[in-house]
Amino acid sequence: MEDIIAVVLAAGKGTRMKTNKAKVVHKIFGKEMIKRVIETAYKAGIDDIVTVAGHKREDVEAVLGDSVTYVYQDELLGTGHTVMQAIPYLKEKKGKVIILYGDVPIVRPETLQKLIAKSIEEKSYGTVLTALVGNPRGYGRIIRDDVGHIKEIVEEKDASCAQKKITEINSGIYCFDIQELILALEKLTPNNAQGEYYLTDVIKIMNDKGLKVSGMIVEDKTEILGVNDRAQLEMLTRILRIRINAEHMENGVTIEDTNNTYIYDDVKIGADTIIHPNTTIKSGVVIGENCEIGPNAYIREGCVLEDNVKIGSFVEIKKAKIGKGTKVPHLSYMGDCEIGEGTNIGCGTITCNYDGFKKSKTIIGNNSFVGSNVNFIAPVNVGDNTIIAAGSTITDDVPQDALSIARQRQINKEDWNKK
Repeated sequence: MEDIIAVVLAAGKGTRMKTNKAKVVHKIFGKEMIKRVIETAYKAGIDDIVTVAGHKREDVEAVLGDSVTYVYQDELLGTGHTVMQAIPYLKEKKGKVIILYGDVPIVRPETLQKLIAKSIEEKSYGTVLTALVGNPRGYGRIIRDDVGHIKEIVEEKDASCAQKKITEINSGIYCFDIQELILALEKLTPNNAQGEYYLTDVIKIMNDKGLKVSGMIVEDKTEILGVNDRAQLEMLTRILRIRINAEHMENGVTIEDTNNTYIYDDVKIGADTIIHPNTTIKSGVVIGENCEIGPNAYIREGCVLEDNVKIGSFVEIKKAKIGKGTKVPHLSYMGDCEIGEGTNIGCGTITCNYDGFKKSKTIIGNNSFVGSNVNFIAPVNVGDNTIIAAGSTITDDVPQDALSIARQRQINKEDWNKK
């Protein structure tokens, strides 16, 4: 079986970000851009990934760890030169290599799969992911021949007036035959307006050898957008938020205000659940069917909500498992806990899960009623069918069917204020 390898370019300085760290480690929805690209490659079925690091390489390595193979670029001499750094790793390989970028973080895995499949099916030595845009300014233009094959890619600064009118542009994402890419890279020269080694020149070099180069137009142009500054970082964050929300709505989830709902990656939400505005749901959360979340709710990592759960206003939950039909209506923090089925958590209830040294767990059983303004000092275990009186601070376990009251008796000091 032939190899399928990804080479991810992550060596640039990102000066327009005005940052003290590598541009590609800035986060979109809680996840570094470079990490998103690597995860996308893995989801596309590519498990052999080479990352070309350079400026602030230690930042990239800290994020990716040993999940990739590293090569390094010390001089920034263009994209062609960046890919050249991977030649020693690629030279013993046969098959396909896909070129990706650490600052182009929202391409879909399905798009990469289609690009690889097209390259294999059409027996192309190079396949370019392209896009049709209304305003192509700043992008390399795709030059095709009479039968639709790509002859070359001309950069904006080197394009003629006629070529600048072409609206099919280069995304910068390619799928190449590994050995032919290496041969083409060895022929690159910096004879252009920038004095750099253009990766795009590989296309013409392959054409001059009579090798077929094809193109695939991306269906969603937003996938190929990159990040050069903070404004573009915000724009891609917004696009990703809209994309994720749309996918949940397609699966039967009601989102009342998509502009003010923040659902992170890898969240599962059952049909007929309603998400009210100003709700944040972090990665990995699982929510069942017919639940109601928000408004102003914060569902953090590690939470599992079963069917018919209600999480109300100004509620934060973290590492919580909440059973069917349980309600946490408002103004509560439930962290590091398990709550059974059919339980009601009163307003202002808190699981005090951290003692300054370690996190501990609170367990509350089925069909229990917790009054307002209750503090559970973890670790504590509350049985089924219990009632916890309002204003109680629970420090010990509560047995099944018990009423627990943990507060001092009220004392009125008459005429105190006069004195």
